[in-house]
Amino acid sequence: MAESIKSKLSLKINFTLEKEYCDCVWDLIDHEKVKLMKKYMQHGDISCYDHSLHVSNISFRLCKKLGLDPCSAARGGLLHDLFLYDWHTDNKSYTGLHGLVHPGIALKNANEYFSLNNIEKDIIEKHMWPLTLRLPKYKESYVVLMVDKYCALFETLNLISKKILINLKQLLDNISKNL
Repeated sequence: MAESIKSKLSLKINFTLEKEYCDCVWDLIDHEKVKLMKKYMQHGDISCYDHSLHVSNISFRLCKKLGLDPCSAARGGLLHDLFLYDWHTDNKSYTGLHGLVHPGIALKNANEYFSLNNIEKDIIEKHMWPLTLRLPKYKESYVVLMVDKYCALFETLNLISKKILINLKQLLDNISKNL
């Protein structure tokens, strides 16, 4: 009986946490430019959108546990790869190595379509540190850059279950219907 109650409480807590996450990023998720990220592959067969959503959600959870700014981490994490081109084949959209130039391109795009705070800007601009050379200024930036590396590794090695991403998207859809 006690285990049943604990599991139901856990579900409620998780739903509350996901609702809070959704409240932080819903205006971004619903934006046409963010939706365009679904068109581009990032690592293996994971789209740029799915990768960014995964980075965003994990960063939100970690920053929440660490007492940092979870909304800025979630928003910066979702926009960190808003470069909007196929980096595997499209060398005409940018000059230089993708790993070095895409943070600046993503920041330029994010600034064009959204109002960003300083933490979100720093996250986007410096998520490829140490390649970006300049150190991140905020703890949230370090969280997102580490989560980005973690997700990229698991996606590249095909160690992430697509079920995790599907469940996250379904949960966000369910929450949005109740907003």
